[in-house]
Amino acid sequence: MNMETKTLKKSPVKILVVDDREDNLFSIETILENDGYNLIKANSGRAALKILLHDHDFTLILMDVQMPGLNGLETAALIYERDKLKHIPIIFITANNYDEQYIFQGYQTGGVDYIYKPINPELLRVKVGVFVELYRKTHELLQQEKSLMAANYRLEKEIDERRMSEEKVRLLNQQLMEKNAHLKSTIEELDRFAYVASHDLQEPLRKITFFSDRICRKYQGSLDEALNNDLQKIMKASGRMNLLINDLLKFSRQSAENQDFTFVNLTDLVKEVLSDMEVNIEQTGASMFISDLPVVWGVPSQLRQLFQNLISNALKFCRKDIGPEVHIYHESVMDSNNTGGRMHRIYIKDNGIGFDGKYAEEIFMAFKRLHSYHDFEGTGVGLSICKKIAEIHKGQMLAESRENEGATFIFCVPEPNHSGVPMDTVKGYKIGELGIEAQRPVKDA
Repeated sequence: MNMETKTLKKSPVKILVVDDREDNLFSIETILENDGYNLIKANSGRAALKILLHDHDFTLILMDVQMPGLNGLETAALIYERDKLKHIPIIFITANNYDEQYIFQGYQTGGVDYIYKPINPELLRVKVGVFVELYRKTHELLQQEKSLMAANYRLEKEIDERRMSEEKVRLLNQQLMEKNAHLKSTIEELDRFAYVASHDLQEPLRKITFFSDRICRKYQGSLDEALNNDLQKIMKASGRMNLLINDLLKFSRQSAENQDFTFVNLTDLVKEVLSDMEVNIEQTGASMFISDLPVVWGVPSQLRQLFQNLISNALKFCRKDIGPEVHIYHESVMDSNNTGGRMHRIYIKDNGIGFDGKYAEEIFMAFKRLHSYHDFEGTGVGLSICKKIAEIHKGQMLAESRENEGATFIFCVPEPNHSGVPMDTVKGYKIGELGIEAQRPVKDA
């Protein structure tokens, strides 16, 4: 039962009593006074119509038939001409119980029952109670019908909205797929453009470098100082341009097919990188500390380039008052994306000049430099290459640092058995057979 029905049931029942005699009105009021009804009295048909002109909220009308002026039947006919009053049942009260034609006329007018004079109090109370309860039930049904219609309307509206939402989602998914395809095509075109543009730029650059060097050697000692300085600037600018083009080529080539992946022992790979960089390490007087590193599923050439770039940066951005130290170690942690897998976190930590931590994300953007090339050589592409390599390996690159307190670069990569690669894809190898021992610090110079 809804709130409106409960309110209706608790509200007092209004009954209109119409009779031209005051004693009859008083008698009916006396009989019904203990039932809690709200009785409104009218002493004529016209008085009843006047009341009903402004008040429609009656549960029942008790109408005397024989009244001067408008009799009960005529008053009832006028009442039922108005749509707002047709729902109110009328019980006629009459002293004539013999004329069936008279009774038929009352029912035909719209009356629902008759009570004969002299009035039987119990009969009056019972009949009034029946019609009051019938009125209540009818209104409960009407209220429930309204509630059901409102609920049905809300449901239809919700279905329409859901249908529209599903259509919007479908269209958005379709647009997203189209944009993804367009984006993929654009990226491939940009990669091809970067490669072609970089490759084509090398030829005129080689000529600039060649002829500048040729002039310097041919006229060595005979050029004035200003002209010689200008030529040296041209050659240095050409060298920087050549470095930038090569880095751009490397960046555009960073992609990998499934067949390029294999199990890679990072301890052996990093030692090979350090061996290749032996001259640079000796020139800077750097100390290298390497713990045993894990086996990962990756592309050896790309991982070699990643570590070479990171170690080169550690040696390049060193402080003048202290020798460079580079620590390379790792830990195994749960995947922060809640995939249930584990991640290898490989740390490359140095004691160099560091950088403001607010640039920890920006430094991985291509061509982003925190220092002038006059202070430190480079193009600002190396770390963006590392980031791209990490993403190709389903991992990520992170950085932590403070100014003059060194920097730590973190290469995160999934453990092989959680990278979506079956463990038997490499013939004859298992993790325990690839030479990875318990971690312990190892110093290589």
